[in-house]
Amino acid sequence: MGKKLLLPGDDEFKDLVHRYEQYLSGNANGYFDVEEFENIAEYYLLRGRTKDSSRAIDFGMKLHPGSTALKAKRAKIYLAVDEVKKAYQLLSSFTESDYETLLLKIEALVRMGRHAEADKLIKGLTTEKTADLDNIFLDIAYIYLENNKFEKASEFLLKGFQINPKNIDLLFELAFSFEQMEEKEKAIEIYNRILDLDAFSGEAWFNIGQIYFNLQEFPKALEAYDFVLAIDPNDSLAHLQKAHVHYQLEEFYTAIEYYAHYAAMTDDPASTSLYIAECYEKLEQYDKAVDYYKYLLEQDPDNTDLLISIGSCLLEQEKFSASIEYLSRAIELNDSLADAWVYLAEAYLAIDNLDIALKSYLLALQLDSEQPEVIMAVANIYLEKGDYETALNFYLAVEAMSNSLEIVNVFIAATYYKLGNKTEAYRYLKKGIEDNEDVLNLFLEICPEAIETIH
Repeated sequence: MGKKLLLPGDDEFKDLVHRYEQYLSGNANGYFDVEEFENIAEYYLLRGRTKDSSRAIDFGMKLHPGSTALKAKRAKIYLAVDEVKKAYQLLSSFTESDYETLLLKIEALVRMGRHAEADKLIKGLTTEKTADLDNIFLDIAYIYLENNKFEKASEFLLKGFQINPKNIDLLFELAFSFEQMEEKEKAIEIYNRILDLDAFSGEAWFNIGQIYFNLQEFPKALEAYDFVLAIDPNDSLAHLQKAHVHYQLEEFYTAIEYYAHYAAMTDDPASTSLYIAECYEKLEQYDKAVDYYKYLLEQDPDNTDLLISIGSCLLEQEKFSASIEYLSRAIELNDSLADAWVYLAEAYLAIDNLDIALKSYLLALQLDSEQPEVIMAVANIYLEKGDYETALNFYLAVEAMSNSLEIVNVFIAATYYKLGNKTEAYRYLKKGIEDNEDVLNLFLEICPEAIETIH
């Protein structure tokens, strides 16, 4: 196994890069050996600074022109910038290949789709039994993981697992691979193996929580996040995820509490204000919801989602003029927002402005025709206006579209009655009464003239 490069967070590594940058700026003298140039290049590469990484290799090659190690790092840069053929050509020029070079060559072959050649090199690396064979399988798996080939990666991880079932790094990658392949139960099983080895692995508990959250098994997710917080009470992401779970469980006050914890821990109240606003909206505490939405709107005045949210809350509070103001602003910014038109229609309907309400509903339907409730509302307006033919067409459209609006039958009955078609009126009225006996009163409210006929 090749030498282990310094970790990116090591002070020695940072000092090395600082000394190198001081040298480039002319503020320091010094000498850098091959390994130091490798580490400098790796530092930049891990941070996506491929140009700086390449520059370090260029400089290193001037001082150490025959270095195979620096050429290998150059190949790694080529792979990072997707110049795979250049990487492979360079690697193929080596008379001898160390462990890291072989891994780079395997990666290049995999990315070029030359899998048979990659498999041959892999076989050469893994045939001999060594103390580090499980880690060799792990390194090979990393190549496939980075290229989103999770099934292939899992094959090598399982081989490594058979050799050393206590390799925690390997187990984490195996669990991740199972997650990506949607084999959630297997992933949980592997995370539990990690916990058997280290019961205080907050990362394993957190990942289990994430799986259960995505499976919508919220009590189990909550239990996992509680373990995370028992291990580290300051884990901010666990607080955030607990808040999300409580929201899904409709425990909105508790959700607000954990969102507030997260905001305080991250010193970023804006990141959770939207969630808190939505909690207050669910609790029908619209004043508090509006306060949070407005706080966010101050930072993003043209955010149409926020404008619509405020408008809908004001609508619930029967503050119709203010609601219209915010919804109109949203539409001015983007007139293709179907939900904004619907809320605007409801606000105008509430103040008995049927014409603008109707126009707004129709514009919403132009943007999204699959809205049975909106079609029903349009039909109701036409009914109120006395345009029974048009109302009937919309009611029949609702009937054809949705079985969820059972009450539509009584409106169809009433409209047919208004049009003088009593046969169809009574047929639909009968259907309506079968669904709900109380609809007869609604029918007579719309058609009071039918009372003698009905009774």
